Amino acid sequence: MSDQNRSEKSSSLSEHELRKQKVTELKEKGVSAWPEAKHVDHTAREVKDFFAVDESGEHAAVVAGRLMTIREHGKTMFASIQDRSGTIQLYIRKDVVGEEPFAFIKQYIDLGDQVWVNGTVFRTKVGESTINVNAFALLSKCLHPLPEKYHGLTDTEQRYRQRYLDIMSNPESREKFKQRSAIIQEVRDQLLSRDFLEVETPMLHVIPGGAAARPFTTKHNAYDIDLFLRIAPELYLKRLIVGGLGRVFEINRNFRNEGVSTKHNPEFTMIELYMAHGTYTDGMDLTEKLIHSVAHRIHGHAQVAYGEQILDFESKFARYSLKESLTAVGSFTEEQVSESAIDGTVAEYDTKERTKNMSYGEKLLFLFDECVERLLIQPTFITDYPVEVSPLAKRHIHNEAITARFELFIAGMEIANCFSELNNPFDQADRFQAQVAAREAGDDEAHYFDADYVTALEYGMPPTVGIGIGIDRLVMLMTNTTSIKDVILFPTMRPKREG
Repeated sequence: MSDQNRSEKSSSLSEHELRKQKVTELKEKGVSAWPEAKHVDHTAREVKDFFAVDESGEHAAVVAGRLMTIREHGKTMFASIQDRSGTIQLYIRKDVVGEEPFAFIKQYIDLGDQVWVNGTVFRTKVGESTINVNAFALLSKCLHPLPEKYHGLTDTEQRYRQRYLDIMSNPESREKFKQRSAIIQEVRDQLLSRDFLEVETPMLHVIPGGAAARPFTTKHNAYDIDLFLRIAPELYLKRLIVGGLGRVFEINRNFRNEGVSTKHNPEFTMIELYMAHGTYTDGMDLTEKLIHSVAHRIHGHAQVAYGEQILDFESKFARYSLKESLTAVGSFTEEQVSESAIDGTVAEYDTKERTKNMSYGEKLLFLFDECVERLLIQPTFITDYPVEVSPLAKRHIHNEAITARFELFIAGMEIANCFSELNNPFDQADRFQAQVAAREAGDDEAHYFDADYVTALEYGMPPTVGIGIGIDRLVMLMTNTTSIKDVILFPTMRPKREG
């Protein structure tokens, strides 16, 4: 085919088709567009860091990465490649790499290609560490154009569906997920330093339990039984406390068949930890320390920007009972939330008569959910939840109508849940039975009766505190992110309809 005919054909092809055509031409030349790996001895960051310390002599570097920019200036080219550590500039000279390799780059290499280079490091006149390329090779052909250089990938839905493009083109997304990893590692390090044991418990449950939520169901063909994706690992972790492990934690996925919002994803990451011979007040102290240490690891200090607020993780977190929060934070008077007047108070907010058959404690919680939760910006522990909504928590030593439990709220979101664990097998059996009655009455989030767990308690579980912290929401706080989908690599999405 003549150059003119090739040019006319190329002009009618899309960028995708043009790149596929290059692959065909390379194959005809006996060149693979996806060859075997080649040895690499430095990352982009290592090249920059090493050269910043020692600028004497010539330092060889073999690096590889995705070609992000390229500018041709006659017999030279400036380019940049990106690897897991960052970017590094390349200087490609025709008289150094050779006429044929230089022509190969011009004709067959596109932005987005994975490439390998061998060269020596120098600093340009403007002070940028650069590799003077001696040898160049294609490692993997990119068949699609990259997102626009200066704006990155801006379509929100596409960022979630094609996270690889988001990470590739948006440095802030890359950094956010590196911070997520650091947050999880800091929590893990802090617990390991306190003699906790990291464990793994089943994802498939015969009986869903550990939280009030609707489960996802599946089927095990070999056993011909229905199974549930776990909504929480709690009951298995507490079995390990019964067994004598003493301090355990798990960082892993939970699954809840609920709505999707900026704060909820059906699949999410939790850390749950259990500590024998502790109470929920010990849980408050430990939770404060964990979040304080995470803030310092990510930011170097404990004052963290979130939207227009500065969250203070240095000071002691505020503590209110559920009832106290309605008057101290909300706009209610003591009289309005008294047992004699609460029906009239909730009626102003309960247009669907959801509170009709609720207990006094449940009505307090209803008012909290409706009027107070969103106002809790600075870290705040809310304690003393009613027994009716805390089927796994120990009763308060001074008031059997409430439990030794707290939830932590920050920026209007629930971040953690904790309680002194119920270890009385008779009380636990009664509460499971009450949950069964609630389920039969139509509450599809009520607990099932877990007879094996009750049996485990009959062997004696020591006084224990348990804490659950939502990792995704914690990452949102630490990275100033308002949507949970931005901190989950692959959030749950409705399938995209074709055509």
